[in-house]
Amino acid sequence: MDQHRLCPPYPQVPYQHPMTTRYMQPMYNQLSDYGNQPYVINIEEATLYNQSYRTALWTGEHLQVTLMSIPPGDDIGLEIHPNTDQFLRIEQGMGMAYMGDTQNHLPFQQPVYANSAIMVPAGKWHNVVNTGQMPLKLYSIYAPPHHPHGTVQQTKEVAMQEET
Repeated sequence: MDQHRLCPPYPQVPYQHPMTTRYMQPMYNQLSDYGNQPYVINIEEATLYNQSYRTALWTGEHLQVTLMSIPPGDDIGLEIHPNTDQFLRIEQGMGMAYMGDTQNHLPFQQPVYANSAIMVPAGKWHNVVNTGQMPLKLYSIYAPPHHPHGTVQQTKEVAMQEET
């Protein structure tokens, strides 16, 4: 069998147009970290399927991809990554992105919604708040990786406890 993976190990599914999920849904019942191995996935489908606050999907030596689901009225949490650039892409929902040089002064404020891309330079304080009525679904790319390989945090509270 080919050592390259197309999504989690499962029997090959018939081709289905990428805009439908009839054959796609079963793929994501085992979201986990497939890092440091070749890997291909429909990132939009996986992001929309993810129910956890944070799931590390792929962690390599120089890059990490995580999926996030933020409940209405909640946020990712004000944070800074001194040595890590971050890219976030919104797949579902709406919110507000905040950035600045100090945690008490975030002059960059921009509404975000499905298909928005947010670039966070290393050393910037930042937060994304879900201002909508449905979960804010996004994926994030960290370079270099920021979370331990295999990270799955069901809630923001669990994430905060693990990071203190």
